[in-house]
Order: sequence, then C-alpha cells, then structure tokens
Amino acid sequence: MRKILAIAGKEFRQTRRDPFSLMMLLGIPTFMLLLYGFALNFDVRGVALAIQDRSNTQESRDLINAFVHSTYFADAGRITRDNDPEKVLARRLAKAILVIPEDFAREIEAGRMAPVQLLLDGADAATATTVIGYAEGLVSQRNVVIRGITTPAIRFDPRVWYNPELKSTNFLVPGLMGFILMLTAVLSTALSVVREKERGTMEQLLVTSLRPGELLIGKTIPYLVISLVATAIILIAARVLFGVAVRGSYFELFIATLIYLIGALSWGLLVSSMSKTQAMAFQVGSLTSMLPAIFLSGFIFPIRSMPDVLQVITYAVPARYFLVIVRGIILKGASLTAFLGDLGFLLLYAAIVLGIAWTRLAREHR
Repeated sequence: MRKILAIAGKEFRQTRRDPFSLMMLLGIPTFMLLLYGFALNFDVRGVALAIQDRSNTQESRDLINAFVHSTYFADAGRITRDNDPEKVLARRLAKAILVIPEDFAREIEAGRMAPVQLLLDGADAATATTVIGYAEGLVSQRNVVIRGITTPAIRFDPRVWYNPELKSTNFLVPGLMGFILMLTAVLSTALSVVREKERGTMEQLLVTSLRPGELLIGKTIPYLVISLVATAIILIAARVLFGVAVRGSYFELFIATLIYLIGALSWGLLVSSMSKTQAMAFQVGSLTSMLPAIFLSGFIFPIRSMPDVLQVITYAVPARYFLVIVRGIILKGASLTAFLGDLGFLLLYAAIVLGIAWTRLAREHR
C-alpha cells in the first residue's frame, strides 16, 4: 500500500506542477456540460419562411399571420410568381416556402377544402420533419377557427425537395465529412510537429539548409494528400453504402474541400506551436476541432435553436460554412457561386490561421 500511495502522491505532485493539464482535466468536463446543456436543443425556431400569396385576400393574410407570428417561423419576405422557388431554396434565401393558390378564399367560401402547399429544403431531414409537424399544427388551428373541428377548411400539402424521403443519412453524411476531415487534419498535423519536438529531431532538421517554412510545408503536404484521399473514400462509401450521390460538380466540391483542409491543417500547426507534448497537442486539438465541428456547426443541431451567444460563436467555426457548401453541392446540385460568402470566410480563416501559425513556429525555431 505504501508503494501505491507513493506513486499516487507522485502523480498528484506531477499534476500540480502542470497547471495546463489540470485545467484540461477539470475544464473539459465543465465545458462539455455547458455546451451540451445549451447547444443540444431539438426544438426548431425562427425557420426562414418565404411566402407566395397568389390569392391576396383576407383569408390568405390570416393564414400567413398564423405562420409568421408564431415562434416557429420567421418572415423571409414575399416572392412573386416569376420567382423560381428552387433558386430561393438553393440559395438559402428561405428554408421553406408557403404557396397559397389564387382560388384559396373562393374554395373556403364555397365550403370546400382550400389547398396550400409548403415547399421545404430537405437537406436537413430532422429540421424538415419538425417543420412539417409545426405547419400541420398551425393549419389545424386555422381549420378550427374557420369551421370548427368537424369540417377542415384548408388542405395542407407539404413537399420536400432535395431529400424527399427525409433520409437522415443524406443529412448526416455531408456533416460527417466536415467533422472527420477537421478532426483528422488538425490532430495529424499537430502531433506530427510536436513529435519532432519531443524526440529532439526538430533542431536537427533546422540546422540543415531547410528554412522553417519549407519544413512546415513539407510536413503538411502528406497530410493534405491523405485527407483528400479520405474525402474520396467518404464519397465512395456514401454512394455505395448509403446511396448518397454528388449532384453537383466534383471539381467545385474539390475546391471547397481543399480550402477547408488548408484551414484545418493550419490550425493543427497553430496547436503544435502552443504544445510541448503530444498529449497536450491531442487534448487541445480535440477540444478545438471536434466539439465545435459537432455542436456549433449545424451538423446535428440547428444553429437557430441555440442561445444568441452561441449563435455568435458559430460564426467563427469553419465547419459551419463548409457544411453549407457541401450539403448544397452534394444534395442540391448547387453551384459554388451560390456560396461565395461561405467560401470567402474559409479562405480568410485559412489565410489568418496559417499566417499566425507560420509566424509562431518560425520565431520559435530561429
């Protein structure tokens, strides 16, 4: 028992001398608890709803008010008959479109059921399913107001685009792609550089004719190639195992993935510049890549359902923008020009993080 207590005492002293590891051991559970508690919200609020009101009557306006004045939907504006609903959904100007036909009021006055249509972006299957339930509830309430419980006045017809079967795999596979690439790229790069530090071989390499920048590029290129190969494997597996095909351009998907990976590898370099051991690099890399990519990117949980503070933080998560691009290209067949804002952020993120990491590592090994 004395030996056991001696070893335990040594470990306690070692932990006390390493405040960073102690902070990670105590901080990660607390951080995950807070993140789970606030970010894991399956309620859907503020869904952007565009409206095409061809009836333009008091009855149609009452139905529109029932939708936009609820907490479930947010008014994304009116669209005319000349607007292409597919372009509205593909460019993410709205998440759903409520279409009210010309004879809506006449059908109600004649005692018949008046049809309305809800067009939904089904790329996020979980959100689309929830939205259909909300819309059915709102239509049922209007039916009670108009004619009572027995005779419905409005026939609700939802139509889901891009994922009509509402398969969760169509939604999850692109998200897994962003999560896996971020995690593996960050950890592989960070651990590779720190491994050289631990073994003392980094100094040996730097006394050669290699400059720090050349060394870092040489060490990251293999992981960039491996990550691109992993991307190809994910796409093949998604097609063969889950039936998820790429509807858009493979070249444009490659460009977006390449920029995303450069940012992830750059973050791995930055983590390595702050870490002295592989254990520390693994902890920091996992915390800063895995958790944001899962909880703060819209991968599983809708960003609009999060508290305002967390919604602001998500703007700094590159996986948020990459998932929008990937889901648009894979599920909707959209062009990269529809996501220039998201692509611009990924470029800016990669440039800033790479510049900081390069500067820190170059200064460290002068």
